[in-house]
Amino acid sequence: MIHALLNTNVVLDALLDRTPWNIQANAIWQAQLDKQFTTYVTATTLTDIFYISHRYGGLDKAWRLVRAVLNQLPIISVSSRELQLATRLAGNDFEDNLQVACAINGQLDVIVTRNLSGFTGNNIPVLTPQQMLLRLSEDD
Repeated sequence: MIHALLNTNVVLDALLDRTPWNIQANAIWQAQLDKQFTTYVTATTLTDIFYISHRYGGLDKAWRLVRAVLNQLPIISVSSRELQLATRLAGNDFEDNLQVACAINGQLDVIVTRNLSGFTGNNIPVLTPQQMLLRLSEDD
């Protein structure tokens, strides 16, 4: 079973139905619901989901989406350990480095993101949603 960290952009694409990325993001979401693989998000992703969905859809939608994620996906905690590791990683973006640090400390197999360039130079494989869907179809 593959264990994958979903980067915030993929989660938001599915939850907010952001075109054109929503099709693959929704397929990723469905694949995890169908237990084709196990997906995780970081605790910091929830704050991003709340902030962005509140700006674009209002307070009720923001709370509804946060609760949906809490009910459907395992959450990886963010502690001082992950924050410290993120400061030592090769990437130039602290938020992306924190996602990598959480994936490393959570012993996950892959990160799924649309932003491949933000995750270069690290020891964990990074796939786009399309690449992840292809990998899942090959494993069937």
